[in-house]
Amino acid sequence: MPSALADRVSRLCRADHSAKRLRELVLAEIRLSMPFTGHVFALTDPVTAVATAPLADVPGLDLAHLPDLIRARYLTPLNRWDTLRGTGAHSLLEATGGEPDRSLLWRTAQRALGVTDSATVTFADRYGCWGFLELLRVDESPFTRSELAALTALTPAMSTALRATVGAGFVESDAQLPPLGPAVVLLDDDLRVRSQTAAAAASLLRLLPPDEPVPPVPASVYNAGAALLAAEAGTPIGPASARIHLGGNRWLTVKADRLGDHDIAVALEPSTAAERLDLFTRAHGLSTRESQVLALLATGLDSRELAAELVLSEHTVNDHVKAILAKSATRTRQRLLTRVLGVT
Repeated sequence: MPSALADRVSRLCRADHSAKRLRELVLAEIRLSMPFTGHVFALTDPVTAVATAPLADVPGLDLAHLPDLIRARYLTPLNRWDTLRGTGAHSLLEATGGEPDRSLLWRTAQRALGVTDSATVTFADRYGCWGFLELLRVDESPFTRSELAALTALTPAMSTALRATVGAGFVESDAQLPPLGPAVVLLDDDLRVRSQTAAAAASLLRLLPPDEPVPPVPASVYNAGAALLAAEAGTPIGPASARIHLGGNRWLTVKADRLGDHDIAVALEPSTAAERLDLFTRAHGLSTRESQVLALLATGLDSRELAAELVLSEHTVNDHVKAILAKSATRTRQRLLTRVLGVT
């Protein structure tokens, strides 16, 4: 079973699908091999591992309780996707020794939904953590070792494919799309919205998953807030921030911080040049030297100036630039900088 499913998923991963469409197709393939009632298939920021674009179907979940579910997910290090990186798929019953109430997530959220077992697998490579999949079972039997092995076998192809979808988010122009402005949402410790700036409404609308029922505040804001709560509780997942693609060449950074001793302030701002550069280099698998060359190229240096800065020959610098263009499938330096920095 692992080989057959992995082969089918690998074929999907080699096609040119959007991140959402790829996940939908992969879920359909998995369902042909093993049953599950619900799922959470999320993209993550490769550095922080904070979820950015969840594709979820959790039967029985009242969307008013979505903040509770997300909060519990981050406060539960057991079987959390960041702790499973590089270890393959694991099930809830396996991790708890058959006692799911040892999981805060199960006790506070999943038990009421009738979840009897779950399987989680993380998709990551040496460039970062790109997403995770959690499959939920309600009436089905517990996940078997062979089923977990089948999910584990998907990690190489899925990690590469999800990374590629991030790279595809850096396009040459988004002139027809409206610009993004800064916004702030205030949450309490239960991730309930207390207030928000006027600019937040427009920004949050752009974060709404298409064709899906969602609460007034998208999950990306809840995830950032939950990551902050996890850090404060001593179970950190990483910095409470994430970069999110909003169509065209627009990238938004969502970042949570404590406002005094009370509210959680979640700021939404256009990603900085440094944040975009880091994401671009990771998504396209650039080497350390190629990343250095690209960072200096983005400051406006030409090959001669780059060579002097890096103490390399111009020929070597040009070879690195050619490698960057090839890896990112970009024809010219100007188009490369347009993609990386989001400017024309």
